[in-house]
Amino acid sequence: MRAQVTAVTAAATGAAAQCHSPAPRWVPATVLSRAAHPPGRLDGVTSDSAVSGGDVDPFRNERTVRDEAPQFVLPLVVRIERDAPPARTDALETAARAVLTILSDERALGDGEWAQVMRDWQDARIRKVVRRARGAEWRRAEALPGITVTGKSAEVRVFPPVPLDGWPKDLARLQVSGTDLDDPEPPADADPTAPVLWLNPDLDMSAGKTMAQTGHGAQLAWWELSEEERTAWRQAGFPLSVRTAAPAQWAELVSSERPLVRDAGFTEIAPGLTVAVEGHHRVRSLQRLT
Repeated sequence: MRAQVTAVTAAATGAAAQCHSPAPRWVPATVLSRAAHPPGRLDGVTSDSAVSGGDVDPFRNERTVRDEAPQFVLPLVVRIERDAPPARTDALETAARAVLTILSDERALGDGEWAQVMRDWQDARIRKVVRRARGAEWRRAEALPGITVTGKSAEVRVFPPVPLDGWPKDLARLQVSGTDLDDPEPPADADPTAPVLWLNPDLDMSAGKTMAQTGHGAQLAWWELSEEERTAWRQAGFPLSVRTAAPAQWAELVSSERPLVRDAGFTEIAPGLTVAVEGHHRVRSLQRLT
């Protein structure tokens, strides 16, 4: 069986969890308790895009122990100015790097100021939500605690998790819809020296929802790595590619032992696979940024 993530989305959100003992690599969109599961494996997640996993099935109607915990969501905000929207692929890759950046930030680890809420987020049904902002909205979002990650044309700010019913006012007022983006020209081939997040070629998702899915994929890749590999990826600046797979390639990817993201089908698409993670162990050979 393979490590899969199941996504439960409302426009663009996600979740993930780690496993304690050897577990199937197929994971649904409800996360397993981080306290019970050491780093290296993802076993379940949910979102406004969701992730699938081990012993907690996100499609079940009955409540699970994960529902008894306080519920949190990881907010991401993409900057979309009316006269200068980012390229779609760059926004997808930047969102994935934003998730990796907060997972590895010293404030999210150990006794850091965000560490407890990051643990609480991962102990419940993990969610990610992508919203859009421009102008004064973006400036207000930047004033809140978080991390802005910049791509070639995209800017994505990721914030520490917030309670489902406790969003900061300046984030709660932002729109989830309206995140449709285009690539001005076809993206170049994926970097063969770095991880690749392959998108299902049969799906038509908004950019916001797809950003949540790539965040799930990046989080799955992160949990598959050793501490040494994580350090190498971080020091290289989290290089990665997001591309749409060819149909024959997708069939091969989903039949192999690779981490997979499965959407729960709450919004935009029917339940099914959305992202395949390929080449995550290439990070061992990456060059450190200078």
